[in-house]
Amino acid sequence: MKISSLATLDKWRDELRAAVKFDIKIMVCSGTSCISSESDLIFGLLKQKIDDHQLEHQIALVPTGCQRLCGQGPMITIEPGNITYFRVKVEDVEELFNEHILNGRVLYRLLYVDPKSGESIQDFAKMDFYRKQQRVALRNCGEIDPKSIDDYIRRDGYKALGNCISVLSPKEVVEIVKASGLRGRGGGGFPTGVKWEMTAKSRGNEKYLICNADEGDPGAFMDRSIIEGDPHSLVEAMTIAGYATGANSGIVYIRAEYASSIPPLKKAIEDAKANGFLGNNIFDSDFSFDISIKLGAGAFVCGEETALIHSMEGNRGEPTKKPPFPSESGFRGKPTTVNNVETLVNTPPIIINGAKWFRTFGTEKSPGTKVFALAGNIRNIGLVEVPMGTTFREVIFDIGGGHPLGKKIKAVQIGGPSGGVITEAFFDTPIEYDTLTKIGAMMGSGGMIVMDEDTDMVKIAKFYLEFTQDESCGKCTPCRIGTKRMFEILDRLVKMEGSPADLERLETLGKAIKTTSLCGLGQSAPNPVLSTMKYFREEYEGYAYRTKKIAYSINGEKCIGCTKCARVCPVQCIQGALRDVHFIDESKCIACGACYKACPVNAIVKP
Repeated sequence: MKISSLATLDKWRDELRAAVKFDIKIMVCSGTSCISSESDLIFGLLKQKIDDHQLEHQIALVPTGCQRLCGQGPMITIEPGNITYFRVKVEDVEELFNEHILNGRVLYRLLYVDPKSGESIQDFAKMDFYRKQQRVALRNCGEIDPKSIDDYIRRDGYKALGNCISVLSPKEVVEIVKASGLRGRGGGGFPTGVKWEMTAKSRGNEKYLICNADEGDPGAFMDRSIIEGDPHSLVEAMTIAGYATGANSGIVYIRAEYASSIPPLKKAIEDAKANGFLGNNIFDSDFSFDISIKLGAGAFVCGEETALIHSMEGNRGEPTKKPPFPSESGFRGKPTTVNNVETLVNTPPIIINGAKWFRTFGTEKSPGTKVFALAGNIRNIGLVEVPMGTTFREVIFDIGGGHPLGKKIKAVQIGGPSGGVITEAFFDTPIEYDTLTKIGAMMGSGGMIVMDEDTDMVKIAKFYLEFTQDESCGKCTPCRIGTKRMFEILDRLVKMEGSPADLERLETLGKAIKTTSLCGLGQSAPNPVLSTMKYFREEYEGYAYRTKKIAYSINGEKCIGCTKCARVCPVQCIQGALRDVHFIDESKCIACGACYKACPVNAIVKP
């Protein structure tokens, strides 16, 4: 059916809402995290149970996208009552179906237990993790079938697009987005409406709209989850952006590793075309727009828009100096707008509810909400969407639940390899673009890694630098060579082979690379090192002056009791009889590595 007017769309939506007559709705999380824990098998077993009892007309079984509390998956939410079960296993299906579905009894052992009160919580909306969030970008994720256009239409899907084309001019759409204050959610926070306006004003009949769905930060899974859980919102948002900027072609640049994200996106594009939301003369207007998918190889540098465009053109993913900006000369030399997934999906609700509504969330300079992938040493691991201006302390302790074992949390890494660490002294800092910049960090795409008192900050910095050094495109010398030299220094330090002079070298190199690199990758690569050196200098000095106590250990399952390690130990800290498992007295170990080199079965564990 081709929708040709707002009235036809409204009629379809009304019919869909009136047709909902199921007594029970079972929503099974089918996000990547839950599928890795066999939620797909759980879904299949529940479907078989429903079919066996001939309840398909009374029970709606819905495979949803991510339900956000990823560390507690697989998750199943059942309506009425919003009763959510956590960490459901295949062997739980029989009891769950019999108790809850057939007899209406809540299965308490699968409910979430509040760590503070010890009480089981039935309605997930009453959990601190969910109660303190505000969903805009994730508004449909976890509540609809991502492969059903009917589900999307039922929740005001394509209403914003209809309003844009039928009621608003492209310039008016741009002005609404500008007035909302929406800023890019993929890194530096450039005003989205301004970017759209630049492309709209650029000369040329052929223009492009590119969605950056590459999402290269370690620990980040926001964009992937949106595509998996609500792909039509991206299709609608891209079409709105195309209308506003004068583009007739949209391209989603997505990494090929996102295997579970691509099928629902493809189906959303196909269904949108079949119903007239993509293609020629959308809503019976003279506006035409289509979307294609371009698979990327997963290069972190392609998060930079010029490198991304070069990759799409079949060239090496290398950045170029700006200006000209892509809005003037981008893909194939034509005016091009590049936005990431989260940025784009904010636009349909802005069009429907207005710019003032969007500004009711967040702060004056950073309106709206931001999605974070909360991970690390934290109780509640998952997706978090909060208003800009929310403090780190609120996210870590109120939403994240603090450390699962009650240990002290000493830092948060935000912004991925390009970001910096936030120490406890700054936990009351509002999370917004300009404030983060002032304390030496950056928003990035939204990864948030929590680290406890046992975390070695030097090794954390080394991990991130190794990643950015590997991901450097190699075009400019400061990034290509400088990050490699910084990594070598860090490697020497953690091996207890460094010196105090290495600390000065690290700082000098880091500052030079930030200043002279061509693109954002090199300009931000030293951030994890420089920020950890600033706030955890004593940990670097412990390695540089070789006063940090580190020790090797022995894996008892591998040890064969050959005594070779004990015989080469210069301080006699290894004990154990012949053919018995040996152990190392860590208080005496000087971490020289002699035992590691001597062991014939790889039983020695490096510190």
